[in-house]
Amino acid sequence: MTDGREQARWARARLGRGGPSVDLLTARFDRHEYAPHAHDEYTVGVTVGGLETIAYRGGRIVSGPGSIVVLEPGEMHTGGPAAPEGYSYRALYAAPALLTDGTLGGGLPHFREPVLDDPGLAAALRRAHTDLSARPDPLEAESRLPWLLTALARRHSTARAGGDAVPVPGAGRIALAVRDRLADELLAPPSLAALAADLGLSRYQLLRAFRTTMGVPPYAWLAQYRVTRARALLEAGLRPAEAAGLVGFADQAHLTRWFRRVLGVTPAAYRNSVQDGAR
Repeated sequence: MTDGREQARWARARLGRGGPSVDLLTARFDRHEYAPHAHDEYTVGVTVGGLETIAYRGGRIVSGPGSIVVLEPGEMHTGGPAAPEGYSYRALYAAPALLTDGTLGGGLPHFREPVLDDPGLAAALRRAHTDLSARPDPLEAESRLPWLLTALARRHSTARAGGDAVPVPGAGRIALAVRDRLADELLAPPSLAALAADLGLSRYQLLRAFRTTMGVPPYAWLAQYRVTRARALLEAGLRPAEAAGLVGFADQAHLTRWFRRVLGVTPAAYRNSVQDGAR
């Protein structure tokens, strides 16, 4: 939907190869008002600019820049601008199971307050939404979104944390096993849910063990490993576009983004410098 300043763009990120999907909405509205409706999923939004007003649970709530808004499944609600300048936001629609992993009890998390003030988590949700809307990589989506949604449930809902103070038994062994699988299957990495099931863990436990041991989430480790492999191919004379495909990046732009993050230069600049040195 695009109409001047009325804009809405949808993207879909899959959680791991063959896994469930999460819809991502980026919107900017001056006049548009939603009709009363409900979702089967949790709606988790971050207000980016302006003010939004939402009819919810018999009253009205207002969210401003940096606020997190959580609307629960089945709850009827509307949404619209609360000021003449309109509002903009990013929202994702998460299946209830994504908020129960890493918490105790079988019930759904209940958010007594639908508008939350948590600047760090809001910034992390916004970054993940932006990155995954632009490039919905399955391993990246599965590494980032469940982790953030579990944090949301544990910090702000009635759900209780699932043994936060207790380290995951054998975390180092688990992380190394996951690392080796990702390295062996870098062209089509397995889903974290499948890896966790093979190890008798929940996805949250696997993520926690990996992040604790390796210092980064699985998708970031794999991207850096791919950069290392691509570097060797560039030194052998391959072009960046060729190297990107051979190590599992979606395209040359994807390789370039991570190559610059890790090494500070583009793959083309690195290849040229290596070739000049060899001559």
